[in-house]
Amino acid sequence: MTRMDFKQQLEKYVNIINEYLDRCVTEKELPEKNLYSAMRYSLMAGGKRLRPVLALAVCDMLGGDLEEVLPFACAVEMIHTYSLIHDDLPAMDNDDFRRGRPTNHKVYGEALAILAGDGLLNLAFETMLESIIKSGANEKKARAAAIIAKASGANGMISGQVIDLESEGKQVDTEILNRMHRLKTGALIKAPVVAAGVLCGACEEDIKRLDEFSEYLGLAFQIKDDILDVEGNTEKLGKKVGSDADNNKSTYVTIYGLQKSKEILSDVTNKAVHCLEKFEKNADFLRSLAVYLLEREN
Repeated sequence: MTRMDFKQQLEKYVNIINEYLDRCVTEKELPEKNLYSAMRYSLMAGGKRLRPVLALAVCDMLGGDLEEVLPFACAVEMIHTYSLIHDDLPAMDNDDFRRGRPTNHKVYGEALAILAGDGLLNLAFETMLESIIKSGANEKKARAAAIIAKASGANGMISGQVIDLESEGKQVDTEILNRMHRLKTGALIKAPVVAAGVLCGACEEDIKRLDEFSEYLGLAFQIKDDILDVEGNTEKLGKKVGSDADNNKSTYVTIYGLQKSKEILSDVTNKAVHCLEKFEKNADFLRSLAVYLLEREN
C-alpha cells in the first residue's frame, strides 16, 4: 500500500467514525445542557481515532460488515475519551492541555469534567447494548462487548492507571513497567482489534494472531509515547512534553535510555507486522498503520 493510499483510507475511516460520534452526543436544550457540551468538547476534539480505526481496518481485512462493527469501535473511543478526561484531572496527571486545547476540567470545572467522563463511559455501554438488542441478543456482539468491558475495567485500563499512580516517584522494574503499559494503554488497543475479529466471525487461530498483533502494537504505541515525551514538540503533540519527568515516572526512556528505546520500538513494531503474515495483502492497511505509528510525531 502506498503512503497516499494509506492516508486516503485512514481519512475515510476517521470520517466514518467522526460522523457516527457526532450523532451520538448532541447538545440538548435541557437544564443539564452543559453535560452534553462537556462530553462533546472532548469527544469531538479530534485525535488519531486509532482504536476505532483498528476495529474498522480489521473488519475490512476479514471481509466483515462495517455497520455492524462501528458501534463497538466508537464505544471504545468513548471509553478512551472518558479516560483522558479523568487522567487530566488534578488528582491524576494534572494536565492543562489535551490535543492542543485546554483540558476538559479547565473549561468546565472539575466536577462537570468527572461527570462528562462518566457520561461517556455509560454511553459506550448503551451504544453496544442497543446494537446487541437490535440484533436479537447476538452472541458475537455480546462477546465483543464483554471483551471491551474487561479491557476498560479493573482487569484492564483502570488497573494500569493504578499502577501508574502508585509508581510515581519510584524506580520500577521492567516487569512492572510492561504490566502497566499492557493494562493502561495496551488493553484498550487490543480490545477493538480482538472484538472486531469476533464480530466478523474469525476463527480462534486468527483471533490469536490478532491478539498477538495488538499486544505488540499496544506496547509499541506506549514506547513511542515515552520517546515523544522526551524529544517531542509541544505544538505537534498538543500537550506539554516532559510530563513524565515532572511527575518522576519510570518509562522505557528512563530505564533503557533514548537510543535503546528506539531500537526496542522498531523490534516490537516488526513483531506486530509479522503477526499479520497469514492475512497477506488484506492486511496491507494494518501493516502501514503500524509503521505510521512508529514514525508519528504526536
